[in-house]
Parts: sequence; structure tokens; C-alpha cells
Amino acid sequence: MRRSRMDVLRPTLIRIGGRVYRKNLIQEQAYQQEEEEDFCAGPSDCADEPCDAFVVEETEKGFQCRVEVPSPLYKYIIGKKGETKKRLETETRTSISIPKPGVEGEIVITGQHRSGVISARTRIDVLLDSFRKKQPFTHFLSFALNQPVIQEKFLQFKEEVLEKCSKDHGVSNSLFQNPAKLHLTLGTLVLLNEQEIQKACDLLQRCKEDFVDQIAGGKPLTVEVAGVEYMNDDPAMTDVLYAKVHMKDGSDRLQVIADQLVERFVASGLMLKEWDRVKLHATVMNTLFRKDPSAEERNNTMTGKSSFKERESFNGRNILKLFENFYFGEVQLDSVRLSQRFSSDASGYYATSGQLTF
Repeated sequence: MRRSRMDVLRPTLIRIGGRVYRKNLIQEQAYQQEEEEDFCAGPSDCADEPCDAFVVEETEKGFQCRVEVPSPLYKYIIGKKGETKKRLETETRTSISIPKPGVEGEIVITGQHRSGVISARTRIDVLLDSFRKKQPFTHFLSFALNQPVIQEKFLQFKEEVLEKCSKDHGVSNSLFQNPAKLHLTLGTLVLLNEQEIQKACDLLQRCKEDFVDQIAGGKPLTVEVAGVEYMNDDPAMTDVLYAKVHMKDGSDRLQVIADQLVERFVASGLMLKEWDRVKLHATVMNTLFRKDPSAEERNNTMTGKSSFKERESFNGRNILKLFENFYFGEVQLDSVRLSQRFSSDASGYYATSGQLTF
């Protein structure tokens, strides 16, 4: 791949842990058909000075640093035929020990010079951050909206839409959400091992103590699900139709809880920031369901790009006109769940890895 002069003069900048790094593309053969990336630390690099972002231990033979890395990410440090690992070791004059595939453990960096160990650790951190962003999400924070009254009204909505709008382009039975899986998505997470799942569960509990209980006032939140809206600019080319959700008392407490939860999870590094505010919506129709009934929407297309290539939009003009104020019901929300993607529990909802109850 040829690089333009501007690529060299103005490379992409990446922020990790308060530091800024330049991201440079290299011209080696891609690993598993992915573009291999190399990284060079920017002005705030700590390669030649003590770094407080991680611990470097002094040993009899020099220095070492341990990195907790989920096993699915080992391959990105190893590279095709071990090329990435060899290059890191050569350029930083270190030795990098990686556990066997599928075995959870720590990557250990050792070297005679502290600066070399720090440099290797910094580059590994940047590589991991880059490839983690390419992983499809595994979990999401959600409010369940699958209570019987909501499911019943949703099925009525589905029946009436198919009765009145089935002749509109693209409208079919396959577009509708599974009623047992109706939910509000607050944000998505990539959790690649049990330790990361536990970290997310622990953070949920801290959020409960720090602000959720106080905002909720120790009682469930009474919300109304009413009206429908669409995701894109042209209602004649709709991909996602969703039900609107609001607090019955007119307050913004649900929005505040959602925003503060996402803010805390982003700050912890467990979630990527996508929007300034959480868009409170419950998907009722989605063109992704046409081919994969278990698909969930993702608010950005950074991962899973292939699923967005062949979406057949539907004409939602009549649905929006006829069901603009459709009332799906009133419900009490009393828990935020860490839900597992592509899963089901006994009720038909997503399997729960952890939850915050208020």
C-alpha cells in the first residue's frame, strides 16, 4: 500500500490513558486479511523516562512488565507467522512471553533496559486498543421492556402494521423484533474473558451506590412506551423503526441514569463513547432481522460492517403516519442488566451476566 505525503506528515492520532500516539500504516502482508498496523509514540511518549501508567519491576537480569490481555487478542501481538512479536522484540530489544492460545494469563515483557520494556509495553497497549475496537460487541447494558403488557401491545402493533401496510415496499413479518427481547440499549461492550465481565459487574454495583439509588429515589422508574420514530433521514428508506420511551412524571431521571452509566463505563475503558447522550429507544422493526432474527442493532458501523452491506430498506411513511402515537403501555423499570449478545434465558430475554437493581 502506497502512502501519501499527507499520511506521513499528518498521521492519525490515538489517545490511550491520557497519552497521544501516532498511528503509522506499514507495508507488510496483512494478518488474516486485516491491515497490520504499527504504532509510534507521540510527543508524550514515556519510552525514555519513568512511566507511571504501568508497573515495571527490576529483576536480577534487568526489567520486566506484566500485561493482562484476554486470550482472543493474543494473535494480534503474535502476528502472521510471529512477525509482529518478532518485530516488537527486535525494535525494543526485549523478550515477549505470551500464554498458549485459549489460556488466560499475562503477557510478560522482559529486557535489560527499562526504556525498552516501557517502549514494548506502550506499543502493545496501542496495538490492543486498535484491535479491540475492531471486535464485534459481546455484551450491552439494557433495560428489559419485555413485560407481558408491552409484549401484548407490541404484537397488536405488529398485526395492525401487517394488516394496513404490508403492500408498502419492503414491509414484511421478518422485520419485527422478537417480543421477548424488547429492550432499551444504553451502550455496547467488548468483554473477552471472565475477568472483564466481572469488572463490568463490579462497576455496575459501584454505579448503584454512587448515583443510581439516589436518582431513582429507591423506587422503580415508571415509564411509558408510546409513539414510533425512525433512524435515518428518509422515511421511505427506513432501516430501523423504534418505539419512544419517556418517564411518566415528565422528569429526565431515566435519561440522567443512562447518561451517567455510559459516562462511567467509558471512563473505565469498558465502553467506547459513541454519542454525547444516550438515545433512549426500543427497536421494534429492523432490516437486519430480515436475514438474522437474532441480530441486534449497533449504533455505529465500526464493527460488523458486512451486516450493513445488503440491508433492504422499507418504506415507513404509512407506518409513521398511522402509528405516530401508538401506545405500547406503561412499565416499571427497576434494573439495568449486563446482557449477553446472541443468547436467551428461560423468559426468552437475553442471558444476564450481571445486573444493577434499584
